[in-house]
Amino acid sequence: MGWEDVERIAEETGFSGVVRVDRGDETVFERAYGFADRAHGVPNTAGTRFGIASGGKGFTALTVLSLVRDGTLGLGTTARELLGDDLPLISGDVTVEHLLAHTSGIGDYLDEEAGWDVEDYLVGAAHLLTTTEAFLPLLDGHAAKFRAGERFGYCNSGYVVLALLAERASGRGFHALVHERVLEPFGLTGTGFPRSDELPGDAAVGYLEGQDRTNVFHLPVLGNGDGGIYTTAADMTRFWRALFDSDLAAEATRPRNHVPEESLRYGLGFWLHETTDTVILAGYDPGVSFKSWYDPHTGTVATALANTSSGAWPVARALPS
Repeated sequence: MGWEDVERIAEETGFSGVVRVDRGDETVFERAYGFADRAHGVPNTAGTRFGIASGGKGFTALTVLSLVRDGTLGLGTTARELLGDDLPLISGDVTVEHLLAHTSGIGDYLDEEAGWDVEDYLVGAAHLLTTTEAFLPLLDGHAAKFRAGERFGYCNSGYVVLALLAERASGRGFHALVHERVLEPFGLTGTGFPRSDELPGDAAVGYLEGQDRTNVFHLPVLGNGDGGIYTTAADMTRFWRALFDSDLAAEATRPRNHVPEESLRYGLGFWLHETTDTVILAGYDPGVSFKSWYDPHTGTVATALANTSSGAWPVARALPS
């Protein structure tokens, strides 16, 4: 497919978002479509910030891996060592590595394996979820699905638990850790955790599919370890370049599991192409869809960001793989 196909698909589907492709140091395609704020007629621009849902798990993984590198945590550190009496249904042999690789088997507050409608109300009192500790009641009471290390099982709870472990091991809040250990060293000035009920003027409001209703009641008011960070297309290009210039890439992108139902593999926080070295982040939430990938051999970065629940997928399929 060519760029004219991207333009055609964007028009046919009413795509609202930003698409960008870089090869080496050259931006070969960049377009913005639709509105960041429909009520006020604010258009999306190349610099608009979008939520990336589970794409944020890559940022969480790198934050945790930086703590492992520095000796604050270990991949073999058990969750129980830092949880104490909290979340008693998490088995004593679940480790940081199990949580990063989605092989912990712990119960999930948002169980995607059980089937779910992306636009359901699933997080309860969304406005209370402003800290990692505030997630504890949401994470509690979910029985384990399998023994630690037995198989791959995608788990949102696991990444909030990782944020909690990172906080307790370091004595720093999760959002500050992400800023200090990933955003600042990677030069990601357009990336961060705004509250959904006070988005800055350059951030896109998320809209439910086919509606003008926003996603403000559907997601935690402040993103956490399992997702919710906002970023720009340009920052995603910077992110991939900085990651592969860092000492964290090898551990994060080493394949841990084959996931045949997705025709992908998984590392620690990152999806991996089934047969090549392309590394992928993706996210899907009410009013959010996102995919970005990087080919370390050609230096190609492709990113599709949308402020609707599934708008990114048709244009992402038209981008170079």
